[in-house]
Amino acid sequence: MPSQKQLKWSQLKVGLTVLFASITLAVLIFLMSGSSGWFTPKIVIKSYFDNAGGLREGAPVRLEGVPIGNVSEIKVVGGKPLTPVEVTMKVGTRYRFLLRKDSVTLLSTAGVLGETYVDIDSKKARGPEVQNGDVLPTEEHPDFNDVVRSSQSTLQNMDALLKRADRILAFVETGKGSIGKLIYDPNLYDRLNTTVNDFKSIVDEVKNGQGSIGQLIASDEAYKKAVAAVDKLNAIIDELQQGKGAAGKFLKDPALYDNANETISNVRKLTDDINAGKGAIGKLARDQEFANKLQNTMNKLSTISDRMEAGEGTFGLLLKDPALYNNSNQMLLETRELVKAIRENPKKYLTFHVKVF
Repeated sequence: MPSQKQLKWSQLKVGLTVLFASITLAVLIFLMSGSSGWFTPKIVIKSYFDNAGGLREGAPVRLEGVPIGNVSEIKVVGGKPLTPVEVTMKVGTRYRFLLRKDSVTLLSTAGVLGETYVDIDSKKARGPEVQNGDVLPTEEHPDFNDVVRSSQSTLQNMDALLKRADRILAFVETGKGSIGKLIYDPNLYDRLNTTVNDFKSIVDEVKNGQGSIGQLIASDEAYKKAVAAVDKLNAIIDELQQGKGAAGKFLKDPALYDNANETISNVRKLTDDINAGKGAIGKLARDQEFANKLQNTMNKLSTISDRMEAGEGTFGLLLKDPALYNNSNQMLLETRELVKAIRENPKKYLTFHVKVF
């Protein structure tokens, strides 16, 4: 039987073994926890939010989804009416090269009902590395409650639309309205059936070669005429390519091209001479004195026409005086009567008396 001294020594060894194993396990846990371990260097950074949104002290801080620290303190501070919630975070320096002064912090939730944590986004960050005590800017991220509140109006609109659609369907099912009559009116079905039968009879007539369209489809004569027309068109094109006929000569005869080119050259030369003021037409187009005289003449003609329109002068009276028209008309009537009398009794007016002394 072992002595009491041996039992105490055995108990002491067991206690030391358990203590050593516990210390070893704790050290391994702290080492495996990475940035959150006791032996990992840390820096303190802050951010200010408008609402904590369920965030608690000790909540994880993640960089692009990877845990790098924890929230050490959450409090409300003064002097920041828009973002009064100050969140202090302790993060490890292992990923400090990815932490920038313009990195953005936001509150995220692990799933729909999960824990709220701080997520740091450095995708667009280009500033220098973050230092101890720096304040990172924040970005608003709607939570589940915000999404539910914003979707309530949409759900209400959907509910109103569904109720309206239900009323419309009930109205249609009663056979009212254009759509209801279209679905439930037997007369419309009969008319549609009659129309389909008429269309079927037309298709049958066309298929049997009856009517203009039927003959066009079933008869070979139209096809032969079309082939003959195409052959004639090909023959005309061949003659044109060979230079036959007026159109062929127009396309193939180089003399016609030379004449046309020479004519264009002459016209161009004539226009150049006119632009240069040469010849009668050139002087007519370029001589300012002639233009002034022509303008003066046009002004005088305009004045004369205005005076004639006003009834001034001989020509004005000729155009405007009604007495002249009446006298002329009377003279024509008397002349017509005189001619008529001469024709009826020419001896009375055409007798000559000769006296001989």
